[in-house]
Amino acid sequence: MTNDLQQRLAATAFAFRGYNVTNLGRSTELLAQPAYQATIERFLNEGSAICSDVIGQPVDLVARVRRGEETSLSSYPEAVSLVIAMEMAQLSLLAEHFDVRYARAKLAYGYSLGELAAVIAGGVFEMRDALRVPLAMASDCVALADGVTMGVLFSRGALLAIEDIQRLCVRISAEGQGAIGISSQLSPNTVLLLGQASTIDRFSELMSDLLPERVYLRKNHDAWPPLHTPLVWQRNIPNRAGVLLQTLPGGLKKPDVPIFSLVTGKRSYNDFNARELLTRWVDHPQRLWDAVYETLASGIEVVIHVGPDPNLIPATFHRLTDNVKAQLACKSLGSFGRRAISHVVRRPWLSGLLPSRSALLRAPHVTHIILEDWLLEHAPR
Repeated sequence: MTNDLQQRLAATAFAFRGYNVTNLGRSTELLAQPAYQATIERFLNEGSAICSDVIGQPVDLVARVRRGEETSLSSYPEAVSLVIAMEMAQLSLLAEHFDVRYARAKLAYGYSLGELAAVIAGGVFEMRDALRVPLAMASDCVALADGVTMGVLFSRGALLAIEDIQRLCVRISAEGQGAIGISSQLSPNTVLLLGQASTIDRFSELMSDLLPERVYLRKNHDAWPPLHTPLVWQRNIPNRAGVLLQTLPGGLKKPDVPIFSLVTGKRSYNDFNARELLTRWVDHPQRLWDAVYETLASGIEVVIHVGPDPNLIPATFHRLTDNVKAQLACKSLGSFGRRAISHVVRRPWLSGLLPSRSALLRAPHVTHIILEDWLLEHAPR
């Protein structure tokens, strides 16, 4: 399997996870592996030192991981440091022990905090410098999370019209009872909203005026910092992050691996614009669906999911794969045509995409590797 990974790197994408309500994953098991311990401790200690310096409190990520102690919103800065440090550690282990070099991959992207990890992994900024930016904003992000609710908006019928959703968010925010905005587009039929106070309920009341039938809104009751939405304007977080990024060392080279930005929905990083893109990252919605389609359209055969317990990106691919299989009823690519399309009646959003976006048919044929699981399975004895 190791040789297979080495040989397939030219058709491999690395996908980095972001912050979640749980952030430990199998890090405790990885740290307990004698062959991995020194490397993981090195990155966790670096993350601890950076975090401690920025927030002015002692931080010991090694001890936290060793105890198996999960993070929470109250330990958000430690969660940010833990995720980034473990992602860098996992890539280092892959290179040190298996000669699977990240820089030889075809593509990289990351969801939310994962985009910063991709930028660090690509050699654009050093971890010791780039990690300071989200940490400096962490306390305000946590404060803004108070009273914020996530809404999962999804359609069982037609494609969601993003402009109509944005129009309704602007209308509700203008009522002056709290702000609401799109945080992420997970797929053409699924969008994440973050809203203050009762704005998610207000969206639910009004959405039938603008959105088609068979559109539903479900609340997620976990607490979320409202990154990637206009809510962060309330504490000037994008501008403050931009000021910090202006004088950050580095940022004057193209990434070692092309990065597909979830800010722009394109391979936008060049040799000088990382500061601009990461500033926009703070308040722009995450275009995950664009990254999923780029993965399939660019001929990626393997996606390696980096970080502790990556869930959102693998789950998105898994749902797409299940939908494609169900809709085409196991028809082969060679028989795909109008007759096959006529059978796509239960998922109209997908039927509308397949004729023009046939790369979606590749979804069942892409191999997905959860890196922490792979490292434990192949740990040197």
